[in-house]
Amino acid sequence: MKQIFDQETLLKIFYKTEAILKGHFKLSSGLHSDTYIQCAKVMQYPELNSIIAGIIADKFRDVRLDGVIGPAIGGIILSYEVARKLGVKGIFAEREEGKMKLRRGFEINKGENYLIVEDVITTGGSVKEIIELIKEREASIAGVASIIDRSGGKVKLHPRQYSILVFNIKNYKPEGCPLCKQGIPLTAPGSKHIR
Repeated sequence: MKQIFDQETLLKIFYKTEAILKGHFKLSSGLHSDTYIQCAKVMQYPELNSIIAGIIADKFRDVRLDGVIGPAIGGIILSYEVARKLGVKGIFAEREEGKMKLRRGFEINKGENYLIVEDVITTGGSVKEIIELIKEREASIAGVASIIDRSGGKVKLHPRQYSILVFNIKNYKPEGCPLCKQGIPLTAPGSKHIR
């Protein structure tokens, strides 16, 4: 697939769709940041989601895969679209009682090979849980891919790891957050914080 969009064009799309916001945010990891990324704002447009998934799929076409898996919620749409592009099954893991699990009859079998996809990597916590889930089933991990890595490439989850866009966005522990000290109102838009 010929790449239609370069990184600069994709970045403009993320700003235009308000997928990248500035303010004071509580991230799903619990950290605070002045930048929030909501890939769903871009992925709501099937044609853009297809292009993004195609970019990721092209990076893993040389690997024998049995499936693509992503964490709920951010990785659900992406995992299915990347799987469709690669001609394999697409599944997702979801949190139950605080732990990532396979539900809805999804299975990972011994000896299978999976690509893990995520919308945004901050600390890599959800992906690490999926890595353990796959290893527990004696299956293999072909690689890890994300739309955005906000760690600036510092979070290493797998030897074969790819992110379309890489940012070095500062995150703060709540007790040392300069935005809190400035009294800037905190918002928590991530799915983990919805009650």
